[in-house]
Amino acid sequence: MNRPQIHFLSIILLFLCELLFAQQEKLSDFYLIQRQYENLPENDAAALPLVGKLIQKAKSENDHTQLFLGYKDARYYSADPQIKLKYADSAIYVAKAIRNDSLLSSAYMSKGVVYYFYLKKYKLALNEYLKAFEKNKSNKDPYYRNKLNYHIGVVKSYIGYYKEALNNFEEGRAFFEGEIKKYQHPNLMYGNQRGYLNTIHQMIVCYRKLDDNKKADSLIAVGLAGSSKNADYKQEHSYFLKEEGIREFRNKHYGNAVKMLNNSLAALIQVNDFAWLTVSYSYLGRAKWEQGNIGEAIRDFENIDSIFVKHNFVLPEVRHIYVDLINYYADNKDSAKSLYYTRQLLKVDKILEEDFVYLSSKIHHEYDADKLLQEKDKLQRISWIRGTVYVILLFIFSFGAFYLLLRLRSRKTVIGRNSVLGINLAGGTLNMEEEGAFRMRTYRKTDIGNGIVEDVLRKLSEFEANHEYLNEHIKLKSMAKSFGVNHNYLSEIIQAHRGANFHLYLCELRISYITKKLDTDKEYHKYTSDTLSKMCGISSRTNFSKVFQQINGMSFTQYLHKVKSELGSVPISVNE
Repeated sequence: MNRPQIHFLSIILLFLCELLFAQQEKLSDFYLIQRQYENLPENDAAALPLVGKLIQKAKSENDHTQLFLGYKDARYYSADPQIKLKYADSAIYVAKAIRNDSLLSSAYMSKGVVYYFYLKKYKLALNEYLKAFEKNKSNKDPYYRNKLNYHIGVVKSYIGYYKEALNNFEEGRAFFEGEIKKYQHPNLMYGNQRGYLNTIHQMIVCYRKLDDNKKADSLIAVGLAGSSKNADYKQEHSYFLKEEGIREFRNKHYGNAVKMLNNSLAALIQVNDFAWLTVSYSYLGRAKWEQGNIGEAIRDFENIDSIFVKHNFVLPEVRHIYVDLINYYADNKDSAKSLYYTRQLLKVDKILEEDFVYLSSKIHHEYDADKLLQEKDKLQRISWIRGTVYVILLFIFSFGAFYLLLRLRSRKTVIGRNSVLGINLAGGTLNMEEEGAFRMRTYRKTDIGNGIVEDVLRKLSEFEANHEYLNEHIKLKSMAKSFGVNHNYLSEIIQAHRGANFHLYLCELRISYITKKLDTDKEYHKYTSDTLSKMCGISSRTNFSKVFQQINGMSFTQYLHKVKSELGSVPISVNE
């Protein structure tokens, strides 16, 4: 290589080095700005002038990545939720402009967090989470995936899908638990530790709702130990103090409960987490009520209503305090306040009902359905699995057809028109061949989670096997409360899996019970229909006789004579 060539190559190398170092200088400028505020706490507006400087620099240099990060930092450090939303929208705009799905997914979730944590607008939060989920398909970041999974789990927990939510949280817990054991940058360690503690808290809530107190209590101990020694986690520590107070209340240690719950209030008020604040007030009031401090308890309950008035938000588990307030003021002859809280309760129920219907539909139709489709796409890439599926489906169809044919051939014929309240029973009798069994019908699918449906069906089987339907005071709402489920869900599950509305379901169980007794126990032949109606929980003899004939195809008197004739008894006069 001659001298001119060497000289030329040296010039080229110097030029490339200058470009390289110039780029590093630019990056270091952004870093130097960010380093001045990165250790400030969330919502600290002192960071905003520096964040603004970074944003202006990114705009002047047309650096979209740094501009996106600047908008996310501005959202993080702004104290006003409405300002946070504006910066979140700006980040979304930048991510769309550069067509980066990973950044766009992150921006959507960031906006969802504002709606969820700061405004408690679960509907709007879920919409953003679903957009983030849709754009997350190409994002391989496990931290981000588990963070999104956590927020979807929170929505499921809010609407009562506790078992399904636990699946989300268990996955997140395993991830964060592994991450905090690694040596990482302090900022990453802080984020992973918060993720771990918040996941533990949500799992405690789910286990508490599922009455698995042993698991809940063990996690409370883990949470308190992991959050008590570091002031950076005082918000998370307040959550565990709240749950410890609830545990003490459950164990009837009301003094300890009051102490723990009072200790949880300060941090919750400081970060304006008004949702969990209402739960603390709820159990605090209940503990004081048990101690005889009724006046203080009422003030705690009224604090919950003040939060509801301000934010138009309420958690389902604090709804009961409105019933307590209504009864308290009614007993104290304060009709004005009793009427006020009655109206407030109606507003609470309306909001909860709307949230449950909307969020349930979105979770199952857009989130769970999309996840299933993704799994299906993976399976369809392998051709031999597709063939196996076809064979299995053919077998199931053939078996189902054979089973239905057997059912139709074995169905009994009854006398008269077999319908109840306009619902055709297809000519079949009740299939009560064994305890807890219920007759076959064509069932329809529901949008309720499988975990809830399975739990309710198990409790229905126990309800039927224990003959609890003989209690004439059974109502849909009281039964739903004892089952720990929304009464609309219970009604829908009974309709779908027992093929009848709630009233008809009880009538059939009660009449079937009496019919079986008449068939097998001669002692019941001595009773009048009036007596038997009271024994099976039907309010009047007239209703008993009417439903008996509609279900059995003949009147009570006719049926009794028929049974006596078959048993060889001497017919006697029976009052109907």
